[in-house]
Amino acid sequence: MKKKIIISDKNKRSLKIKKQILNILKNQSLKKANIIIVIGGDGFMLQTLKRNRNKKNIFYGINSGNYGFLMNKFSKKDIIKNINKSNMISISPLEMSVLGKNKTKKSLAINEVSILRQSRQAANLSIKNNTSYLMKKLVSDGVLVSTPAGSTAYNLSVHGPILTLNSKKISIAPISAFRPRRWPGKIVSDKSKITITNLDYIKRPVSAVADNVEIRNAKKIIIKVKTKVKFNLLYDKNSSLQKKIKLEQLRKETS
Repeated sequence: MKKKIIISDKNKRSLKIKKQILNILKNQSLKKANIIIVIGGDGFMLQTLKRNRNKKNIFYGINSGNYGFLMNKFSKKDIIKNINKSNMISISPLEMSVLGKNKTKKSLAINEVSILRQSRQAANLSIKNNTSYLMKKLVSDGVLVSTPAGSTAYNLSVHGPILTLNSKKISIAPISAFRPRRWPGKIVSDKSKITITNLDYIKRPVSAVADNVEIRNAKKIIIKVKTKVKFNLLYDKNSSLQKKIKLEQLRKETS
């Protein structure tokens, strides 16, 4: 039996699209099994992916937000055809382990892990890739570790590199680097284990944010790709995630 679920954001546009799809599904059927149709923006999609983590689930996003990089455009006329002919890609998230005062907390990030200063003072951070230092002391507003899927989001805004989905890389980008001034960051293997340590956690506290989950007063943050976890996303044939990333690369080169 084919299972389909529609998960919608609560805004008017999302609810209207949901109602239209439910009416269409009364007369037409989907060929793909275990589909979750997600109606909303990128942030809502990120939340839904993590709340419905299951190897069998595949997600088709419909954009009712602003940019909708992880989503597809809604077409009332072609929605069933678009879903049935869509192509699947699988992405693995980052796993963030945060050591605080008394315990360690973990969270997954599909786009990026952000280490951000909590006070008016810049953060003092050290960054290791496995056992080697990438930076013994970075004075900045923070640092960003991004997946290829997230490299066109916050990472691009802080001038990090755009990564192709099959690059097998992750990006480490500083946020307003002060010392060393204008440190460009680093691209490393997706097999890396990144350790970011707050060198002055009492005077200069930092928070660690996995997509939209924040953990404050972090002493040490360990970040690695969680290869055992796969999120399966569906994209219309003429608008794949790979094509969207390529368009952003071209836009950056010509801007």
